[in-house]
Amino acid sequence: MNISALRERVAEARSDQQGEAALKDWLEHRLPDLHPAIAPEPGATAALLRFINAYIAQVPDILEAAEAVAEAAQIRTQLLPVLKVAEAFFLQPPALPADHQGILALLDEAYLSHRLVEEVNDRYVIHECGPLIPLGMTRANLIVHQLLGEPFSNELDAEVERAVQALVPETLFEGEAFQAYKAQIDPETCRRLWDQWPCMSEELGVEIKWRGAA
Repeated sequence: MNISALRERVAEARSDQQGEAALKDWLEHRLPDLHPAIAPEPGATAALLRFINAYIAQVPDILEAAEAVAEAAQIRTQLLPVLKVAEAFFLQPPALPADHQGILALLDEAYLSHRLVEEVNDRYVIHECGPLIPLGMTRANLIVHQLLGEPFSNELDAEVERAVQALVPETLFEGEAFQAYKAQIDPETCRRLWDQWPCMSEELGVEIKWRGAA
């Protein structure tokens, strides 16, 4: 895993003042089209900018933590291929729209990475062995899906689905190796290991309110 390259890419994009200004303009144009579940409160652009920066910055943090946990919990065989694809989505993404540059391009790439982890986690949960990475990113991913808009966000979801089919095909859960993994895995051990990474438990975008949410 090349975590330093991921962080350098984030730092580069953040240092580009023109890119930040372009992202702000893009957000202001997107606000009227956002799903009503995202409350357009006063200061929405600033809140969304903070949310986007946190969402992007969590990619290298999550991948670094996941690699450490994989080693300690002896689930490297299961987790490393997922982490490598998530890293590739961030460093060598599929073709993106020509006008998505700087931070906006990183938002596309972060969405691919976070959605990949979410989908793989869901597959493992369905097969009754707990998530590989016990982090709740669904709400944040839904917000980004709305920000990016359709059909583009659906195209990114399709890219994720193709990657998941290759990484965790249904046949994987029928094999002896998976059954052996399922017999020895201790989800509580994984959760305790993740607790050592307190930054991973922080709520993303606390200013973004869902209508009807508690």
